[in-house]
Amino acid sequence: MASGSIIEDQGLFGPESPIWRVNRESAVTLGGTCAILMQLAHPRVAAGVRDHSRFEEDTVGRLRRTLDLTMTIVFGSRTAAMQAVRSINARHRTVNGPGYSALDPELLMWVHATLVYSGLRAYQAFVGPLSAADRNGYYQDTKEIGILLGIPRQMYPANIEAFDAYLDALIEGGELRVGDGARQMGWQVLRPRIHRVPRIAFAPMQVITAALLPPRLRDEYGLAWGPAQRVTFSAFRVGLVGLVALAPAPIRWLPYARHAYRRLKLQPA
Repeated sequence: MASGSIIEDQGLFGPESPIWRVNRESAVTLGGTCAILMQLAHPRVAAGVRDHSRFEEDTVGRLRRTLDLTMTIVFGSRTAAMQAVRSINARHRTVNGPGYSALDPELLMWVHATLVYSGLRAYQAFVGPLSAADRNGYYQDTKEIGILLGIPRQMYPANIEAFDAYLDALIEGGELRVGDGARQMGWQVLRPRIHRVPRIAFAPMQVITAALLPPRLRDEYGLAWGPAQRVTFSAFRVGLVGLVALAPAPIRWLPYARHAYRRLKLQPA
């Protein structure tokens, strides 16, 4: 196979990259609701979602489409990844209103930051520890995606330590605020309307999200985090970590990752 074909098949990153290692794990998707609630805590992001999506009617569909595009960028061939980038950028060009634009680099940076935070939090909670070098490698990989989506390279903190400081300052500052609209949309994420599925079925996800969210935002969303929730989360976490350790890769990895390894004719490690 020609070298150009190898680059095409590997996509933007490839099997040795930190972002493949982290995002291939199905358990990492458990951080998705944390990321969305963090995004909605920015009033201008919440306004864009409110005005430009059928959030209440199609909560699950929106989440699925977002996951599909994101994982295609990570695991798809170079052609597929760049098509997903163009799809997201085209959608963002249509999202603007009083006081906000989805092309605003500051808003793009915040959304990107929530995905980095939640991905690393979920991996370390449910899969295993990551060294400082691994965390930084993951962050550096995700920067390349953010740049393709319109975030200027110079806006990015230089490394994961600087990124952590940026995130902490933003969370503890005054720009984020969980308003009534954000709280309503957040609970639609936590308790989506699915035909014949009682909302109580989503109670475990509320506990997981409460555990992963920064404490200030957890409190503003009104998510309980008392002794009962802590014990429940601890038991779930111990059980899931054990399952992940025992399960072979083809079972625990996302379909996007499994397909990527087959495309490259590689055996899961």
